[in-house]
Amino acid sequence: MRGAGGTSGGVGPFLMGIVMMCGGFYLLLQSIRVTTSFGLAGKLFGVSMFGSTFGITSGMIMVPFIFGVGMLFYNGRNFIGWVLSLGSLAAMILGVISSTHFVLRNMTAFELITILVLSVGGLGLFLRSLRNVDRELDRKLEAKKLR
Repeated sequence: MRGAGGTSGGVGPFLMGIVMMCGGFYLLLQSIRVTTSFGLAGKLFGVSMFGSTFGITSGMIMVPFIFGVGMLFYNGRNFIGWVLSLGSLAAMILGVISSTHFVLRNMTAFELITILVLSVGGLGLFLRSLRNVDRELDRKLEAKKLR
């Protein structure tokens, strides 16, 4: 009878590994707080010109986007309208991604060790269950016979 993934690694370690990984990764993701500083007045990019830094806000990125969309509604084949619209949209997406901050909440060493043991231990059990054990046993037996 074949186990998990068609190998002889066993269904028990496979299921136990999945449960441990899910529990560990769930606890890890519950411990992470995600914040962002994206807003219409928030500085997304800084441009240095003539010895000073000029901050580009997300509101400033909306202006070329609006002109680009207007150009596209007037003429859908307008190259400049596509460049303005897609460039502004890409800058907004990049600004949102770059302004996202991940912070791990304060926790005790026991909580962190529990999360890591569940996550990494479950991953190890899961991967071990996918390994074909019969071939390794056959090789060891053949090595003993040749001695």
